Amino acid sequence: MVACPLCQKNVNQNLINEHIDSSCQKYLADEKSDTPTAQKPQTHSFFTPARRANGPTANNAAPTPAPAPSSPTPENADRPKTPPAGTKRPFAEGVDGQTNGEPRSPAAPKRTKLSVLQKVAPLAERMRPTTLDHVCGQEIVGPNGILRGLIETNTLPSMILWGGPGSGKTTIARLVALTSGSRFVEINSTSTGVAEVKRLFGEALKDLQLTGRKTIIFCDEIHRFSKAQQDVFLGPVEAGQITLIAATTENPSFKVINALMSRCRTFTLKPLSLANLLSILRRAMDAEGFTSPLLDENMLRYLASFADGDARTALNLLELAMSLSKKPSVTAEDIKKSLTKTLVYDRNGDQHYDNISALHKSIRGSDADASLYYLSRMLVSGEDPLYIARRLIVVASEDVGLADNTMLPLAIATHSACEKIGMPECRINLAHCVVALCMSPKSTRSYRALEKAMAALDEPGVASLPIPFHLRNAPTKLMKDMGYGASYKYNPDYAEGKVAQDYLPEKLRGRQFLDDMDFGTKIDEELDDALVPEIDD
Repeated sequence: MVACPLCQKNVNQNLINEHIDSSCQKYLADEKSDTPTAQKPQTHSFFTPARRANGPTANNAAPTPAPAPSSPTPENADRPKTPPAGTKRPFAEGVDGQTNGEPRSPAAPKRTKLSVLQKVAPLAERMRPTTLDHVCGQEIVGPNGILRGLIETNTLPSMILWGGPGSGKTTIARLVALTSGSRFVEINSTSTGVAEVKRLFGEALKDLQLTGRKTIIFCDEIHRFSKAQQDVFLGPVEAGQITLIAATTENPSFKVINALMSRCRTFTLKPLSLANLLSILRRAMDAEGFTSPLLDENMLRYLASFADGDARTALNLLELAMSLSKKPSVTAEDIKKSLTKTLVYDRNGDQHYDNISALHKSIRGSDADASLYYLSRMLVSGEDPLYIARRLIVVASEDVGLADNTMLPLAIATHSACEKIGMPECRINLAHCVVALCMSPKSTRSYRALEKAMAALDEPGVASLPIPFHLRNAPTKLMKDMGYGASYKYNPDYAEGKVAQDYLPEKLRGRQFLDDMDFGTKIDEELDDALVPEIDD
């Protein structure tokens, strides 16, 4: 017996071609024995050449006519029919073939292997949604979602699912493949090499040519593939040889090559809200049939608040809480203390940049409380204190600038202190510098002037304007004879250093880059009239 490559049902090896010709609906092997459910007919198929009419048979006996197909017996009449290749499953149909709200038919094929895995799988895996309708908190697969619409119209493109951990990327990819009726292959960039990926491309092409069935390749953590490794997807994706569904927790604009992004649609998955997480936790409690006075609504809300929009984290916390609540001496406070989460973010991910940006902008806005909050988040998550100190040096010149020239030496001293002391003590030096920068007056005069001067270089011909001769250096006699440095007026030789002398090239004379104001002139309409500053004309 062999497994059919299309429907995965057991078929007698001699009848595999006839089974495929019948759209995978006939010639199934008996589950209790190796005898086929139907006799092999004496007709030829696409895969088997026709036998000569007058030729000898395998046993040198006269060929016997093919028996007429028998009427279905009660046993095979109740057997569920396998849909032809490429047939979509309805959205309401679950993984095991049952419809929402209907019990699974006893005659439906059992997934023994999956049930064994489910016994040892964590709660988060057991509670993975089996239909798109059960996916919580992601509008793109909702009734009016754009991804749901693409599936319904059979126009599923290659795509990139970008979202945080536990937002449903893997679940959505598996359900998309299930509802589209395509062959599904799941790989992970951490354990799959380029050679294996190319082999899968070849199998997908053969399957497409033989049966017309498309192949969906789900690549988890695609950002861990190097740019050269990501190049192997370009040809098969562009030719339609495969449909790629890539998942990443990192910003694809930085982690996925532009050529692959242009061939895929990017869908952003939002972190799950507190209400979504509570719904998931309640459903898990009901599915497990678990009740405990310790795991009341307040405890579920407490667990959801620590999950940070991550359904997997919320379910893992619930599973631990369920285990702890079985002990007779455990209280609700004991459970809360045991499940406290301290790691705020991955310092190698996108939030590394988001948090340092929030710290910088909070200092710019003179909000010391917010600045200390973001500083604490970064330190608790293991951020390099020298990285924070370097950014504070930039803040001292970019935002405080000319308003308080002592902040730049303070920021440099803070960096030196972090180098010499290290964590955890240097966190005090960082807090000192952060609060001082918040309390200092702000001025962006020098920074804005630099930006204007650099913008002027983009104008035609400005970047290559000749330096005035009187400003040029003349270290040799030839340069002096050419007029370099001639008629230059040395300012210290004159009263108060004032001279009539031009310094800009002739084309830029009279151009002003440095403003007289420390800030811009825009007015925030959300401010009260009493707080709006007066701007002198």
